Amino acid sequence: MKTVNLEPSLYYHFYNRGNNKENLFKERTNYLHFLYLLEKHLLPVCNVYSYCLLPNHFHLLIQIKEMDELPEKYKNGERRVHQPFSNMLNAYTKGYNKRYNRIGSLFQKHPKKIEVKDEDYFRNLIVYINTNSSHHGIADYKTYPYSSYNILSNEDETFLKRQVVLEKFDGKKNFIYQLNNAGS
Repeated sequence: MKTVNLEPSLYYHFYNRGNNKENLFKERTNYLHFLYLLEKHLLPVCNVYSYCLLPNHFHLLIQIKEMDELPEKYKNGERRVHQPFSNMLNAYTKGYNKRYNRIGSLFQKHPKKIEVKDEDYFRNLIVYINTNSSHHGIADYKTYPYSSYNILSNEDETFLKRQVVLEKFDGKKNFIYQLNNAGS
């Protein structure tokens, strides 16, 4: 499979799963630590629109920031924009391995990156990501605590680009309606 390079201003479905389908998240603190690392490593280089963290895999809908919004080291070519993603996954693996007394890779070798090229795919991906816990029979997406659904449908402070998501659905009411009718 051809490797997709992350490019400024483009949107991506970024996802990965545990090596050998192993669980990535065993307890609440794992999920929270992953989100902390996501904020720390990824927010300087990308906008996040949706996420879902499931026991053995995760999904993100992101947009790499415009070139003029990136930190200088990415603008001048000193660093490649994929580096923060690698740093996040490596930091998570190190912490996870230490906590559970394990060694070796936790994630599959290469995360998947699919460019999101149109509005329909963007909206469909928002629905897919936010209803993923229901799709896999893990929990009702409306109550699942490790996806962006509840954050997108309330007014709490967030790092997510909520307004952009809701505008793509012509408002919160339609966003909730579309997710409630997914797969119908």
